[in-house]
Amino acid sequence: MKKLTALLLVGISCISLLAGCGKKEEETVETVPVADVVETEAAPVETEAEAEPETEIETETVTEDLPPEEGMVRSYLTNEWIAGELENQRPIAVMIPNENACLPHYNISNADILYECNVEANMTRLMAVFKDWRDLEKIGNIRSCRDYYVYWAKEYDAVYCHVGGPFYILPIINDETTNNISGSVLASDNSQKKGYVDSAFYRSTDRKAPHNCYTDGSKIAAAMDTLGYSDEYTSNYEGGSHFTFAAGENTLEQYGENAFDANKIDLSGSYKITKTYFEYNAEDGLYYRFQGMQNGDKAHVDAATGKQLAFKNVLVQFTHYETRDDKGYLGYQCHDTTKDGYYFTNGKAIHVTWEKTSDYGSTVYYDDNGTEIELNTGKTMICILKDGTTLEVQ
Repeated sequence: MKKLTALLLVGISCISLLAGCGKKEEETVETVPVADVVETEAAPVETEAEAEPETEIETETVTEDLPPEEGMVRSYLTNEWIAGELENQRPIAVMIPNENACLPHYNISNADILYECNVEANMTRLMAVFKDWRDLEKIGNIRSCRDYYVYWAKEYDAVYCHVGGPFYILPIINDETTNNISGSVLASDNSQKKGYVDSAFYRSTDRKAPHNCYTDGSKIAAAMDTLGYSDEYTSNYEGGSHFTFAAGENTLEQYGENAFDANKIDLSGSYKITKTYFEYNAEDGLYYRFQGMQNGDKAHVDAATGKQLAFKNVLVQFTHYETRDDKGYLGYQCHDTTKDGYYFTNGKAIHVTWEKTSDYGSTVYYDDNGTEIELNTGKTMICILKDGTTLEVQ
């Protein structure tokens, strides 16, 4: 078993380096270039036989990257083929709690990208980024905003969906470039209503609040219309694919001994409540997500689809953090820094560094040669880990 540890980096004392700052608050009901190779043929052997007439040589046709159906395009998020009408549709980014009381989740397996990060002490939350969301009938459940998640959502020019949040979110939520939809206002400042559309969410009767809040595609679309949000990418979007994707299959074999086996990724040393881990399935080349919470089903299964969450790519980012108050609220340095991480795919892993240089700029992952890594086509899980915590890889 290989244990990977990131050292806690000290020295960033100003909380303004992180995503937001402030005092105590009350949260609402959450609410090389290759050298040319010249091929030569051996000289023909002369025979007495009569030479055959020259025939035209048939050349091999290069197969283009054609879509399976006319009009389909490559997704900026996964590089998978999607309907052409979705090409310029903005994604949504939905805040999802992750504890026993809120399970199971609905339609989370339809997310193209999923984030996990600690929010208070050892409790984590998820952010699900959906490209094709309009026809989803039940999404959630949904909880409150954390400001650092908004910075990650901005990478995709996504509409950020949440139910209220602590006052730490005010600077980024009130930013005029932030498009959010909220199911509540802030308890500490009821006049703060940016993005508030109560009808965008509903509460089910099968469980108690705050673990019973959901939305659907039609409600999100209506709320966007009410708020005057564009349903297509805005001028803030930097365009093109969020990640760099491999033209074929990236096996990581090009890294030689620097690539190591990774059949199980255990994050329980960092996510001490969810005890998240992934197991690699060589048959389909995916990492399947599990959660070892005391009363939870260890296979992380979507109640709407019956599918276990599975990813072609898993990225780990060690990140500088600080505890903001005695309630344990955390702040993370989302950009203007270079930190360590790991990239997992096809049962292998390599060390990477990551960097994000602006609010709307993508987080970019580099190998140890300083070259941007190429992800494989498919869904991606991004795990944000506190500096100084560990993961174990088998």
